[in-house]
Amino acid sequence: MSRVSTADAASAPSTPHTTTPFDDGAATAADPERENLTWELFGRAERELAAQIVASGWMPDLIIAIARGGLIPAGALGYAIGIKAMGAMNVEFYTGVGQTLEEPVILPPLMDASELPGKKVLVVDDVADSGKTLRMVMELLAHEGLDLGGQTVHVEARSAVIYRKPRSVFTPDYCWRETDKWINFPWSVLPVITPESLAQGRA
Repeated sequence: MSRVSTADAASAPSTPHTTTPFDDGAATAADPERENLTWELFGRAERELAAQIVASGWMPDLIIAIARGGLIPAGALGYAIGIKAMGAMNVEFYTGVGQTLEEPVILPPLMDASELPGKKVLVVDDVADSGKTLRMVMELLAHEGLDLGGQTVHVEARSAVIYRKPRSVFTPDYCWRETDKWINFPWSVLPVITPESLAQGRA
């Protein structure tokens, strides 16, 4: 089974400890002024982002979502531009002792690319906040290529996001909107559903 990997688990801290995921969308800050993306506005954003891609004349063979934030946008883009070949990479920042790593790490499960065709790859995330996640994935694809059934294919990769922050160190090829506000995404703004919240009638 062939997989996309190189900046793999070796990049993660070797000493086991309790970690808290760092959200690259930074939707948890105490800033009262937010960019509120509703489900309705998300639908419009995805259609307009898809139109950018089609208008550029560059069409991907494969879409790779950066999990978790890029999963829903990537799926919507796939439907909008008619691409069925999809994959995902789990990439996150982690905090240890109150600090984040300088660079993101790729987490298991790694993407099995053995059945995915394509030499043109579109990488999709919800937001380029620090930009480090997208930069790492794009550099990985540029230098290591994509492993398709044991054969390494050097791909032409582009990136797409709904939002880009001005502070981002990486500029995506396609972007719907730029904002310096904290972002409320419709899929992550509500609390997690737990057995306790269900028992209290809070779904």
